[in-house]
This record gives sequence, C-alpha cells and structure tokens, in this order.
Amino acid sequence: MDKGNARVGSDPVLSIRGLNKFRGKVQVLHGVDLDLYAGERVALLGHNGAGKSTMIKAVLGLIKAEGGEISICGSKPGSAKARAATAFLPEAVSFHPAVTGREQLTLFARLAGVKADIVGLLERVGLGEALDRRIGTYSKGMRQRLGLAQVLLGKPKLALLDEPTSGLDPISRQDLYAIIDELAAQGTAVLIASHALTEVEARTDRIAIMRKGVLVANDSLQGLSAQAGLPTRVRIRASEDAAAIAARTGGRRINGASVEIEIQAADKMATLREIAAMGDAVADLEITPPRLEDLYRHYAKEGLQ
Repeated sequence: MDKGNARVGSDPVLSIRGLNKFRGKVQVLHGVDLDLYAGERVALLGHNGAGKSTMIKAVLGLIKAEGGEISICGSKPGSAKARAATAFLPEAVSFHPAVTGREQLTLFARLAGVKADIVGLLERVGLGEALDRRIGTYSKGMRQRLGLAQVLLGKPKLALLDEPTSGLDPISRQDLYAIIDELAAQGTAVLIASHALTEVEARTDRIAIMRKGVLVANDSLQGLSAQAGLPTRVRIRASEDAAAIAARTGGRRINGASVEIEIQAADKMATLREIAAMGDAVADLEITPPRLEDLYRHYAKEGLQ
C-alpha cells in the first residue's frame, strides 16, 4: 500500500515496518508500514484513538513497540543520530513562562549544537515584535509559533507535526503551511497529524489514514480517489428546460433550474462530450470530484468526529 516504495534509488528518511504496539492486552497498532521520503509532505489522518499519536511516540523513541522496525535516516528511534535528524511539534506546546522567546530559542539552539539566526527565525514565524516578551504573556497561537521556530532550527531531516495549526487564526495557518512548504523544499520529510481535512487536502503530497491502529489508506489524493471509486458530481445549470436535461442525462433536478448527475472517473470525458452536445440548453457546468472528506469517510468507515 505504501506508494513511497515507488521511489526507485531513494532511501526513505523514515521507514516503519510491521509496527505493533500493545496497551496491556489491547493491541493499538497492527503491523503498520509507512515510508516518508525527503521533501514529502504526508498527512496522517484518523479519529481520536486511531493510533496516530502512539505511532509518533514510537518514532520519537518515547515508547517501545512490541514488534516491527523503525528507522530514521538509518538509525533507531531515540538514538543520538535519530534525535539530531528529527524535529517534533506537539499539539500542546509548553515552555517556561519566565523566559523570553529569544532566550528560549537561543537555549534550544545551544542544546542542538547549531548556529542560527534567532531573530530571523522568530520574525519568520511572526514573533518579531514579541521576541523579548516573557512566554508567560504569549497566547496559545504564539506559543505554537515559537514551537514551529524550534522545528526550523538545524534544518531537520524529519519533522513530525501534531495538529500544528491548533490555536492559530486563518492567516497564521496560511503562514504555517508556507513554512511547511519551505521545509519540504529544503529536503525535510514532513509528517502532519491533523483533523483539519480542508487544510491538508491542498497542502500535502500524500494522505495516510489510520483506523483502530491499522493503516487503511496511503496514497496521493488522486490515487485514493481512483482506489475508492467514488463518483464525481456534475451539476448542469439549464438555460430554460431543466426537466429535459434531467430526462436526457438521468440526473435529478436541483432547485428547479439545475440537474445533478454522478459519474465514475472513467466516464467523465464521454459525459462531458454529451453535455457539450446539448449546446445552448446548458447555461453553466460545475464539476466536483471526490473531496478528502468523502475519501476519509470511505476509508475510515465511520462518521467524522
């Protein structure tokens, strides 16, 4: 299922093979296989309890799995090499409230053994005017931005972002994904665990979906659509006689003036040619392919939370 294996001659930055994890007698991860390659942005989706956070903790070396293997740039989770290659942004970012943003990021840089433009990084994440304020005065969104600045330190090979837009306003969310794009452009493999389907739909290269500890989908949006076989919706707005168009296409009338039909991907071009042949009877046309929300419902097999 892991489409990353198609990258001939390229070794994955993160490789997960047959990962199993138990909590007591309950198995919470079931043979998970997943690869991330340099420059990839992969969204990790799933309901609460699907196993996303457990998998991330195993990659970070915070918990030990009962089966399978994890490799980060060829090193084991928790090793010095793996830690040096990995950056992590948790959903709930916490820093000492008495230090300033500049002081905290300077400390992180020293601990990581990297030289960095601290002021430039803080300005890049929108904290330029607050870099000398105590973190205790920061909002949740500002703390999230400081955590993102920490991720940017040292140009990591792997970035794990757990609900990175939590607490951010719409403009800040756009800025964050612009930074994620920059990370990927410099060769960082980025894994984004998120519930924000609309955001990750447009800003990631691949979608991985977990359900009850099982990786049930792992492909590009286009690939998932093809595998799911979900229909494309075509809405035809009639110039005058919507009933005639409905009769001709077998569609259903919407609001009296429009007709909606559902078609499979293989039939799309033939259907569009038939509609074009109707000439002036058609005033407008709207095509809606399956969205990530539809695909998520299909693969997760449960109602969205």
